[in-house]
Amino acid sequence: MYVRALRQFTPHVVGLDIEPERVSDSYAHSPLVNVAAGEYLPYPSGCFDLVLSHEVIEHVQNDALAVAEMARVLKKGGRAVIFCPNRLYPFETHGHYWQGKYHFGNTPFINYLPNTLRNKLAPHVRTYTGSDLKKLVAGLPVKIVSLTQIYPGYDNVVAHRPALGRLLRRLTYTLEQTPLRLFGLSHLLVIEKI
Repeated sequence: MYVRALRQFTPHVVGLDIEPERVSDSYAHSPLVNVAAGEYLPYPSGCFDLVLSHEVIEHVQNDALAVAEMARVLKKGGRAVIFCPNRLYPFETHGHYWQGKYHFGNTPFINYLPNTLRNKLAPHVRTYTGSDLKKLVAGLPVKIVSLTQIYPGYDNVVAHRPALGRLLRRLTYTLEQTPLRLFGLSHLLVIEKI
């Protein structure tokens, strides 16, 4: 989806996924998707102007290595745009485990638990604070251009109840302009290679 959308602006777009089945399925839309882990990007150093990582680093084995790889493949002045879950968002959106069973969906307040408890309920995904993200990029040849939080788009609500969805969007997008943005769904981190 992202490769197809970005190709409207340039033919020089490639995609990456760790699951061979997803890459195989994507060939119907673009042969420019590769199978690889985010921690070991199959590209030479300094070859990209832009890297987009949309809700990925929370799933990789080593998030610090994945971010370092993004920095490695950027050209000088190139930017990485990284979206990842916000620890302060009141819901865990990836579901949770309870008594050995996985429960899909939004679960309130798991992210507010101490790490030892949170990681038992949601061991399959990380969440981040702004400080966590600053630590991930510390020591890399990058500078932070922007670090903020965003709220969801409520696409499913808009599709089924348009008036309610538009109201939720207006309300929460307004919150993004206030200190309450700290409780947004995701972090939006933009780093630039120096």
